[in-house]
Amino acid sequence: MDNNAQASAELILLFGGIMVVVLLAVYMYKNYINDLGGEIQSRETAELNNKLEEISELFT
Repeated sequence: MDNNAQASAELILLFGGIMVVVLLAVYMYKNYINDLGGEIQSRETAELNNKLEEISELFT
């Protein structure tokens, strides 16, 4: 009976450890995606500014 309880406790600890690792990975991935989104927006803004400057040069 003690062996069954020990095996169950070890299984619960194993799943708990896996969940902690998965949650940390998701948190870091979320930060990576947010930073990447900011970079994409900055690049798009710079490209838009360049296009507007090109159009502005045509009218001046």
